[in-house]
Amino acid sequence: MKLCVFDFDSTLMDGETIDFLAKELGIEDRVSSITKRAMAGELDFFESLIQRVALLKGLKREKVDEICHNLPFVNGAKESIKELKKRGLKVVVFSGGFRNATDYAKDILGYEASFSNILHEKNGVLTGEVGGDMMFNFSKGDMLKRLQSILQISPEDCMVVGDGANDLSMFKYAKIKVAFCANEILKKEATHVIDEKDLRNILEIRF
Repeated sequence: MKLCVFDFDSTLMDGETIDFLAKELGIEDRVSSITKRAMAGELDFFESLIQRVALLKGLKREKVDEICHNLPFVNGAKESIKELKKRGLKVVVFSGGFRNATDYAKDILGYEASFSNILHEKNGVLTGEVGGDMMFNFSKGDMLKRLQSILQISPEDCMVVGDGANDLSMFKYAKIKVAFCANEILKKEATHVIDEKDLRNILEIRF
């Protein structure tokens, strides 16, 4: 193995970033119900993302950063990344969430790069619009193929870890596919299923 790609929300971080942001506006239940359906594969990811981010309109960027800089990490996240890097793997994050969270967590958890989305703002306030690297159901698979081309590695060299339907596309391009505390739609395509919320379990996988 030469590369490990982690999802961020509900994989490295214990929860969904957008749900934490929605809580600040008192609309957590409304947003989380859409999130759950999207992660289960019941809704198109792009459409659900646009719909959910629109509900965040008016939230101050300062508050977004405060929330994103205080998110809880999953047990074993930091230790697992450290050990994978010690074994010679490059570790990156693909997230349908937001750079406010993934860029901040990079130095704490120790991964080398993240690819995620950007919450558009104007005058320090969210406009309810979003753009970025991970907008679609196919985005993670597409980015993994690009990364493999740049690094000159093959799917045989790759391990991916995720929990939701938008991780399916990257499962297609990796030898080791780990469904971590995942939705059933992802478990069906996994080579390894971990149901205990401790990422150190992935270190038991032989590769």
